[in-house]
Amino acid sequence: MALKWIDSQRKTRNDDIAAFEMLFREYYPLLVRYSCGFTGDFDAAEEIVQDFFYNYWKNRKEIDIKYSVKSYFYRSIRNNTLKYLESLAVRRRYAAKVIDGAKDSPEFDQNHIELSELNELIEDVLDEMPERCSTIFRMSRFGGLKYEEIASELSVSVKTVEANIGKALKVLREKLGKYYDSVSM
Repeated sequence: MALKWIDSQRKTRNDDIAAFEMLFREYYPLLVRYSCGFTGDFDAAEEIVQDFFYNYWKNRKEIDIKYSVKSYFYRSIRNNTLKYLESLAVRRRYAAKVIDGAKDSPEFDQNHIELSELNELIEDVLDEMPERCSTIFRMSRFGGLKYEEIASELSVSVKTVEANIGKALKVLREKLGKYYDSVSM
């Protein structure tokens, strides 16, 4: 049985899409369930596993699995899920700091409502953008990644990252005009 998966990995490395699909079909549901055990969020788990398989295919020539495809997949999903949870925790801590700092203000209730509205508007605008532009902006602003890290992760140039960030900021300025003056992106 293990030989079958090692052979599939070898074939995948040599651009055999059918072998890749076999690995995907076999492991996708198991890995989603595994990731969901950490996140408690099925959608987030699916996204993590989809990103993993995308990167696995993209980097198939460089990946050399010596022993177990299964343990490589599970270890990778665990690491990717932990990165996701760490990023989520950072965003939550930041949001809590913003809210805690605003609580001291007599205008907290109004500011809190405006902040919630603004967050919803930002998410709506980002969802309307082209996928690459939205992804790059989220990785930069919400994930805290540097342009070079984003470029490496997505296999694009730093100039492409800069251009997409510029496009995203321009769209956000246009769509969020009244909020933009009071918020630094």
